[in-house]
Amino acid sequence: MSTYKYFMNINEAIKKEALRRCYSFRTIKTYQKCVERFLKTCNKDISKISKTDVKEFLYELIEKGKAGNTINVYLSSLKFLLEEILNKKMRLNIKYSKKPLKLPIILSRGELKKLFSSIYNKKHRLIIQFIYSSGLRVSEIINLKIQDLELNKSYGFVRNGKGNKDRIFIVAETLKEDIKNLIEKEKLKTEDYLFNTNRKSKYNIRSIQQIIKNAVKIAGVNKKISPHTLRHSFATHLIENGYSVSEIQALLGHKSPETTMIYLHASLPNMIKVKSPLDNSQ
Repeated sequence: MSTYKYFMNINEAIKKEALRRCYSFRTIKTYQKCVERFLKTCNKDISKISKTDVKEFLYELIEKGKAGNTINVYLSSLKFLLEEILNKKMRLNIKYSKKPLKLPIILSRGELKKLFSSIYNKKHRLIIQFIYSSGLRVSEIINLKIQDLELNKSYGFVRNGKGNKDRIFIVAETLKEDIKNLIEKEKLKTEDYLFNTNRKSKYNIRSIQQIIKNAVKIAGVNKKISPHTLRHSFATHLIENGYSVSEIQALLGHKSPETTMIYLHASLPNMIKVKSPLDNSQ
């Protein structure tokens, strides 16, 4: 069998099993790439692959200084290959240094006002305000349809979000009138995307990134900002407003509270106002 057909067969097996488990296409592609790299490096017949081969491959990645998140992805991919595709029961206990905690870039409320006022196109401004006010990912905002909104109840639904999961999100009261006007002005039907270009097609991620890039330049905000920065800011500001990690975890669609906890760290500088008892005793 040619090398090309060999990898095609493995990729197809991964795809079928992953789809059966409702994995996202993004996860499937990642698993396929990781497995392909491993098999090329290992250079052994797939039936003869052992736990030692996997461990040696992962330790090579560790020695090359790959981040903990990257090692985790490879570990998950290879466990999937061994256990679900090859039916080999192997417990892989790999020790490595995890990626150090890096606090996300957050915009202050003042910086957000500057950013919004620097977007002169009304629809563009509404898109950016919507991302911040709801905490949606950029991929989720461009795929949002009218039928996903319950405007009168101030919430909506993300359909097939990360991990192919549905979840609820909040709609800001201050944006509801603008959203209704947009729907009416563009004569949008329930099955239409909420945000469409002048060519009546949905926006792409790069377009949203460009809107923010232009606004940052005009606003003079000296931070490296992306659409995801708005999501980070949404979560941090909710923490500062007194909402719990579990409430915010549900809105963001995080699997574990540990992922959401980073916003607690990011909000600490604004939240630590308690005086030490030692200071009061002087």
